[in-house]
Amino acid sequence: MTARSLVFALVVALAPVLAGAQASADRVKRIKDTKTIAIAYRTDARPFSFVDEAKQPVGYSIDLCKRVVSSLEQQLGVQGIKVKWVPVTTQNRFDVVAKGEADMECGSSSVTLGRLKQVDFSNYIFADGTGVLARADLNLKSFADFGGKKIGVVTGTTNEAALNRALKERLVNATVVPVKSREDGLAKVEAGELDALAGDNVLLLALGLTAKNPKALTLVDETLSFEPYAITLPRGDSGFRIEVNTALARIYRSEAIGEIYGQWFGAFGKPGPTLRAVYGMGAIPD
Repeated sequence: MTARSLVFALVVALAPVLAGAQASADRVKRIKDTKTIAIAYRTDARPFSFVDEAKQPVGYSIDLCKRVVSSLEQQLGVQGIKVKWVPVTTQNRFDVVAKGEADMECGSSSVTLGRLKQVDFSNYIFADGTGVLARADLNLKSFADFGGKKIGVVTGTTNEAALNRALKERLVNATVVPVKSREDGLAKVEAGELDALAGDNVLLLALGLTAKNPKALTLVDETLSFEPYAITLPRGDSGFRIEVNTALARIYRSEAIGEIYGQWFGAFGKPGPTLRAVYGMGAIPD
């Protein structure tokens, strides 16, 4: 191989690495120069990300991301970074970040190896698990009682995968019914078209409170999966990920995380051991 060929081969091999580094530098520089950051958010993931009566995004994840932006201002040495809020759905949330239409997504997105092929994630911001919200009159005490029942679940979610896996592993002969959203699933449960709805436990608890008769529903005391939540980030942008994780670490080391948790989950008591571990491991020193 000639010297010229060797140089060409090295350039080709390093191109993806250099492109990733350039994208990172460009994103951080763009945010600093324009004082603008685009944040995707869910409108239907109460209490993590939803819209209030004024049609403004609110929730646990939204508050965290607002604190991240405030920390970014200090880290980048700029003031007054404006947030461009981009509404997303369960189906398009990762595409929006992957295509560069948003710099991050703040909702209730679980980290999976499959999703890491399309996007990246921050350090964990919460931990939950897949549960089942059922009609109380059916008196379903455990997942084994769901034989012959109809369980709704939003398609394309980790909950769908967890539900199908649990049915197979535990030999429960139930029918899985796809629904468009948790709200759609709740309406079908209330109408008697479904016996239960699978989803993240906290999201189901919040959804149940919006039912016509919350007492007619019960959350089965059994968890089908572990769901670690994180802020969705562009894949391969290590520089931006470090900036976001630095912001999260500072939040976790301060009283801010207690305030945010208390605002949205204070009624459930103090954080459990798993969530305390999430905060502890995320409080990386400078």
